[in-house]
Amino acid sequence: MSFVAEFNALPLPALVRRSLSAGTAAVRASLNQTQPNLEDFARLISPAGGELLELLCRRSQALTQQRFGKVIRMFAPLYLSNECINNCKYCGFSRDNPILRVTLSVEDVLREARALKAQGFRNLLLVAGEHPRFVSNGYLAECVRALHAEIPGISLEVGPMETEDYRPIVRAGADGLVVYQETYDRVVYSEMHTAGPKRDFDWRLETPERAYAAGFRRLGIGALYGLSDWRQEAIAVAAHADFLLRNCWKAQLTISLPRLRPCAGEFQPLTHMSDRELAQLVCAFRLVLPDAGLVLSTREPARLRDGLIPLGVTLLSAGSHTEPGGYTGAGREKIHHTERGRIVELAAGSSEWAPQSDRATNATGQFEIADERSVAEVAELIRRLGYEPVWKDWDAALTA
Repeated sequence: MSFVAEFNALPLPALVRRSLSAGTAAVRASLNQTQPNLEDFARLISPAGGELLELLCRRSQALTQQRFGKVIRMFAPLYLSNECINNCKYCGFSRDNPILRVTLSVEDVLREARALKAQGFRNLLLVAGEHPRFVSNGYLAECVRALHAEIPGISLEVGPMETEDYRPIVRAGADGLVVYQETYDRVVYSEMHTAGPKRDFDWRLETPERAYAAGFRRLGIGALYGLSDWRQEAIAVAAHADFLLRNCWKAQLTISLPRLRPCAGEFQPLTHMSDRELAQLVCAFRLVLPDAGLVLSTREPARLRDGLIPLGVTLLSAGSHTEPGGYTGAGREKIHHTERGRIVELAAGSSEWAPQSDRATNATGQFEIADERSVAEVAELIRRLGYEPVWKDWDAALTA
């Protein structure tokens, strides 16, 4: 049985109602469960759970150190392409957004990766919009193959594929796949995705299972907070994580907690999650899913990230760019403008070609980052907090 069947039977509205009505006594009881379940998770993210946030933080911090030690795994996103055939109202890469686009060549990708390697990174997340003309499985496999000799940890965040399409990418050296469902609310999902293959909710929901069957040993999931009620989204993510831990148990699982950020198209969040609620959610995931990796990106501001690191976060990005060529300017000479999915030639000397002093490339990013500190600054902060930044935790030689 796939997760789609379990998800369809999930009483999400009832769980949210019980979460909102839970009292502090019920939250304390859930904290003392040796094997907490989805009902306990709903209580931990309740308003009553927010009243006990200090207690949740202490328990979460202790459990994280017990399971992971005092280390933070570092990674960086490397954007391959901002071409996309989907219309997603909240995304800067959305097909109809009139933006500057580019797809990096394999040589460009290698150039970007070497710049990140020089900063210390040995774990990269390759990110691309969904566009079969520009971002095929053959292109992705070629990029991974080129990087594999120098970068031991390679994960992908790209458009969903069939299991057989993933296999060549795994053979080339990729070990992880990340796919956000974006929102687990079917109604909101339909409203947000107006064109393209991403409109198929169930197809996307089953992606981690297909990736696992293809041989990926790391699976990453998450919701994009700001599209629907955050408690409902979080309960759905917890249920999805539980399913994957039971059925894809040979793979490591990570959960990302991204909140919407400003982007091209100027979409405004439909719902709100406060900083305090984000901290509560980090603790709840850790207490109910003690062995899952929790990911925090540069979407969040520096001060908040610093405060969340000890509470349960295990993976952190730093010095990130969300545009192709953002680290070195690679691919800059191939940038083109699109309007409603169609390429529009740029006139010689037009303002789009003018260099921007604070950016390596003029390609449009997926969203604005909030933590703009350098990699070295973030690593030093981690050390000051008493943790160790880990740049490499895997080598293919271990299974050769």
